[in-house]
Amino acid sequence: MSILEQFRLDGRVALVTGASRGLGQAMAVGLAEAGADIAGLDRTPDCEETCAQVEALGHRYFNLSMDLLAATVDDLNRAVAQVVEALGRLDILVNNAGIIRRAPALDYTEADWDEVIAINLRAVFFLSQAAGRVMASQGSGKIINVASMLSFQGGILVPSYTASKSAVAGLTRALANEWAPLGINVNAIAPGYMATENTAPLRADPVRSRAILDRIPVGRWGEPDDLKGAVVYLASDAARYVHGAILPVDGGWLAR
Repeated sequence: MSILEQFRLDGRVALVTGASRGLGQAMAVGLAEAGADIAGLDRTPDCEETCAQVEALGHRYFNLSMDLLAATVDDLNRAVAQVVEALGRLDILVNNAGIIRRAPALDYTEADWDEVIAINLRAVFFLSQAAGRVMASQGSGKIINVASMLSFQGGILVPSYTASKSAVAGLTRALANEWAPLGINVNAIAPGYMATENTAPLRADPVRSRAILDRIPVGRWGEPDDLKGAVVYLASDAARYVHGAILPVDGGWLAR
């Protein structure tokens, strides 16, 4: 098989959380462009735009409406079972859904802490567990977590987000150690400063925005489409010997 053919995802099924917009939508469409059918899990009742883009590429789209904050472990197990029933298999899981709450650490509320940890970490583990059981039974699979620059750094005014994304990096390595012998690759993408809803307050602040741009060697905010190449690579046979990696897609931010 040629190297370009190894990047193809024909006949595979990917489950992407937070697929209705932003990074999740771009990664779902990127995986479909490489040949995969897509299941999109989102708290939004429908993902019409993502569905339309995937189906326009000639691939199936299965929508799962679920609020990860309220989801139980049983709910996550059922979601994975629904994907397998609807699309026939599950080869790729992209744990993209996440939230952020900004406040000084001295004033941070229990609710803000618990909600961020529930979605950004708890749901990631238990959805990975459910998908991992399916992948282990078939002897192959790819789990791709979405980490962050704050998996490496402390950040400002985001203690629960930093804690959750640092934990996602550690969890990625831990699962890779256990599941590599089962044929499952577990890796993560660490997006840099991307133009999404989560960063809207930063981009609207001229001082913070300028400080961020001045540090990014490429000189611009990232766009959701900038993650397509990374997610397709990690989901493909081209990355078959990549386990436990945290891949920065950051315009050179960490290099500074």
